[in-house]
Amino acid sequence: MLVSLLLVFGFNMARRHDQTPESRAASRLQGQQARDFTLQSLEGKTVRLSDFRGKAVLLNFWATWCEPCKLEMPWFVELQKQYGGQGFQVVGVAMDDADVADIAKFAKDMSVDYPILVGNESVRDAIGNDYGGVPFLPESFFINRDGKITDKVLGLKSKSDIEESIKKALGTGQVAQK
Repeated sequence: MLVSLLLVFGFNMARRHDQTPESRAASRLQGQQARDFTLQSLEGKTVRLSDFRGKAVLLNFWATWCEPCKLEMPWFVELQKQYGGQGFQVVGVAMDDADVADIAKFAKDMSVDYPILVGNESVRDAIGNDYGGVPFLPESFFINRDGKITDKVLGLKSKSDIEESIKKALGTGQVAQK
């Protein structure tokens, strides 16, 4: 009985004191302008986050060794097809130290048809810090058409939760230009 009371008390205190440092960082980022960055795509092209201004963006940090990443990537492909015509774009940032050829093979094997940018440990430090740190993979940021962060997801969420965050990002700002 005492253990049950302590568990209930602890749970309520945790809810009252709100959140982990990661979720507090996510709350602070919501509504903030997404920091621009420049990385190379798998094709060797220079890509900036600002290249997607006017679109709602799902910015996903992932790695080839990340099992939850492998689960959500097919969802991203489906959701890109479903919402792409409405001005939605998935952008993946590979965060492992595999070489570009291995990352490209992995993306092809996963049927990824959205842009994959190549990151590494220094990217985790630089870009990751701009986004409140990247303590877990996968980690996703939802950015509206105006370039403001509308949501941050740590770890794997359900496809329906991801879709709700996409709709939230699509629901603000100007209509995308093609």
